[in-house]
Amino acid sequence: MAHDKPVTLAAVSGAVGVTGEVRLKLFGDGIAMLKQYKSFNEGALTLTKIRDDNKGGAVARFAEVTDRNGAERLRSTLLTIPSSLLPELGEGEYYHADLLGLAAVSETGEPLGTICAVENFGAQDVIEIERPPVDGKPGKKFMIPMNEAAVIEWDDKRLVVNADFAEG
Repeated sequence: MAHDKPVTLAAVSGAVGVTGEVRLKLFGDGIAMLKQYKSFNEGALTLTKIRDDNKGGAVARFAEVTDRNGAERLRSTLLTIPSSLLPELGEGEYYHADLLGLAAVSETGEPLGTICAVENFGAQDVIEIERPPVDGKPGKKFMIPMNEAAVIEWDDKRLVVNADFAEG
């Protein structure tokens, strides 16, 4: 994996109560994944407690935050770990962070754009690709499923898209 770049596991969405707890928006595999790590943001935040909020997120406490003001200051903070701490991947598996920013090309080599988002609406991952800018305006975005029919292959440099899924 390239340069041990930071991987975002969650984002602080706000304060909870007056004792410094924060509400987290979870990415990846959710609370089970987050519980495996104690130190975030290069050691700046130490997780001491975490619980499910029963709404798809979590409520957490960090050793460095002791009151509501401190918790409020963390709003919009991304919780990151070095990618080297992530578990090894199996064949055909990937981390969303590794796909973001990749060049997308068609099977004939035509540049399609850059992967700008990876979403999951329940059934499978969906990749959003932003076309190159035109006349200074941002390129049009389109989505494809992350499956064998749409994605022929990918590596750490590019993702090859089946021509049937490469929207004009």
